[in-house]
Amino acid sequence: MREWWRQPGFLAAIPVTLFLLVGFAGPLLMVLGFSFMPPRTFSLAHAPTLDNFVSVVSDSYYVSFFWSVTLATTTVVLLLLITYPIAYGMAKLFGKWANLVTILVVIPLLVSENIRLFGWVLFLLKNGILDGSLQALFGASSPQFLYSVPAIVFGLVYVYLPFMLFPLVIGLSLVPDVLKEAAADMGANRWQIFREVELPLAMPGVLIGSMLTFILALGSLAESKILGGQAIVMIADDIESAFTFAQNWPKGSVLSVLLIAFSGTLVFFLFKRIDLDRIIGRR
Repeated sequence: MREWWRQPGFLAAIPVTLFLLVGFAGPLLMVLGFSFMPPRTFSLAHAPTLDNFVSVVSDSYYVSFFWSVTLATTTVVLLLLITYPIAYGMAKLFGKWANLVTILVVIPLLVSENIRLFGWVLFLLKNGILDGSLQALFGASSPQFLYSVPAIVFGLVYVYLPFMLFPLVIGLSLVPDVLKEAAADMGANRWQIFREVELPLAMPGVLIGSMLTFILALGSLAESKILGGQAIVMIADDIESAFTFAQNWPKGSVLSVLLIAFSGTLVFFLFKRIDLDRIIGRR
């Protein structure tokens, strides 16, 4: 054991291990501990209780979970429909122009998410850019789109598009053209080629993109506040309110624990279906 501790690999891993323990595992353990503390307490030196878990149902916090899961699922479905043709073009058709598409998608990421969302507020606001332009050009006002559930979905789709697009590009790049040509030679039509050849081989990219998008959208906060105007309350809103305005750390902790447990369970079962070795080319 003494010789094992002196090995270069173990010594080199000590800083990273300490960083993960202090910066990642430590806060998670504190949140887990606070979830069992009595409501509105700020210390871990209390008798554990399950009152916070019971209050999630009694105080109707499951509604926030429902909205978060529903909007995250809707975002994943819409992004799959939107980005699949773009990803197919980047992987198979665009050639050198794929780099231009990549740049156009990445450039907005250099600007803060909140700034981009406030830009859409100015564009969609009543008497804003869109409404004012329609009134000046056609004498008609645009329908009120801002501060609604569709506006939140629009914000989620807009913000998380890159996280779906690029894994799909990688997944579609794994599909050999010769297999599709062989399927066509055997009489398969375009739909059969897509269903039997292209989609199964691209599924790792589809699953990774869907997982990233779902997890990020599930914990989103800015979209519902800035574009939705609190039209609905998502679970991240409740967590923020519990830790700040309500000063109820145990309530915020139990909501965080449930959200992390749900996301972690989803990721665990999803990665059981993904062959990461094949994706990164180790076999």
